[in-house]
Amino acid sequence: MRTIVFSTQPYDRRFLDEANAARPPAERFLIDYQEAALDARTAALAEGYEAVCVFVNDVVDETVLQALVKSGVRAVLLRCAGFNNVDPDAARRLGIAIARVPAYSPEAVAEHTLALILTLNRKTHRAFNRVREGNFRLEGLLGSTLHGKTAGVIGLGRIGLATARILRGFGCQVLGHDPVVPPGFVELGREVALDELLATADIVSLHCPLTEQTRHLIDARSLGLMKTGAMLVNTSRGALIDTGAVIEALKTRQLGALAIDVYEQEAELFFRDRSGEIIDDDVFQRLMTFPNVLVTGHQGFFTVEALREISETTLDNLACLRSGRPCPNAL
Repeated sequence: MRTIVFSTQPYDRRFLDEANAARPPAERFLIDYQEAALDARTAALAEGYEAVCVFVNDVVDETVLQALVKSGVRAVLLRCAGFNNVDPDAARRLGIAIARVPAYSPEAVAEHTLALILTLNRKTHRAFNRVREGNFRLEGLLGSTLHGKTAGVIGLGRIGLATARILRGFGCQVLGHDPVVPPGFVELGREVALDELLATADIVSLHCPLTEQTRHLIDARSLGLMKTGAMLVNTSRGALIDTGAVIEALKTRQLGALAIDVYEQEAELFFRDRSGEIIDDDVFQRLMTFPNVLVTGHQGFFTVEALREISETTLDNLACLRSGRPCPNAL
């Protein structure tokens, strides 16, 4: 089953090749790699392939799916958990199977979430730059003790639970909100309504999927409910927050700090070196002017363990689709 991998980075090739080589010879796949992202302009690159493998910022809408069908593609493998970039209804109508990696090393994203919180709170990123320049003054680096704070976790899937577990270990009081609260959360914190969480938490961390119901979940109204000076953290999907509203909340000091590993318009920025270019995204550039904003480039998943699990699950999904067996990770 010939497969083409879009949006390929060196680490994608490394871990997919390792996972493929670990399979019995008769069960290996023919995999080719393409640095370009999948969209309507590049869908023709899938000509002659039976499966395509995509990532978070590839476009798999109805137009792209129609082009893939004409090229002979019959399966799309997502090497990620979220599928907001896919039109599953169109895929079903066109007879294309879709499978994802629903859960992988949730601790990877949870630990990155805490890294963002600790870095922004204690300003270690600014201290690092100061010390390298021989400046050992502490003025402007004042933080607060995480122990005893109230942390709100929105979205209590595996990543949300892992984050709640770590926050509890730091001595935080943990509040949680999710339409379906898992039994395991009872030992970690207290379930509350969304508005109560926003109004009570010193730190609000987002861990929910992007759907029509959660798009701009954090908007002007939500930010107005939050405690003045609270920290907002998003390591899930960029469009969960209304970036324009967040900028206004930062300007008025309603929002005390923002840490994001994802950005609503990240497709044109992330996963590439733009250091020698002019970034013409005015919203992103405005965000970068705030000293109380910390941005990383969608690296929450980026651990050896997570990449290994993503690659193995992706190939297992492909094996299911090749053999016609039911795929537990199919959409």
